Amino acid sequence: MTQGQVRKLAMALPEATEEPHFDMWSFRVRGKIFATVPPDGRHLHVFVDAEAVRMAVAADSSSYEELWWGKKLAGLRVNLASARPAAVRDLLRSSWRCKAPKRLVAAFETPRDDRSSR
Repeated sequence: MTQGQVRKLAMALPEATEEPHFDMWSFRVRGKIFATVPPDGRHLHVFVDAEAVRMAVAADSSSYEELWWGKKLAGLRVNLASARPAAVRDLLRSSWRCKAPKRLVAAFETPRDDRSSR
């Protein structure tokens, strides 16, 4: 998986923006960071809950590792070279859901058929 593919997936999410964050670039929704790409360009940091972290690491420890900030489990460090694009897409969506306002998430998750009948 490449940085370009990550960017495309992240920017496809509603109201996603790309902004610098110290020496990284970040993806945000309404100012809240849901993922970052470190300067090495080989990894992605995705901010998901502890259960998602543990499940990903247990499923594929060569692609995912716990991301710690001090004593706090902050999310996942994704090895882009070995991660499956569909899994990265799902992780980005999950992280975006955690940071986006509830109404925006609800609008995004409403099936298209429901939206057209309103």
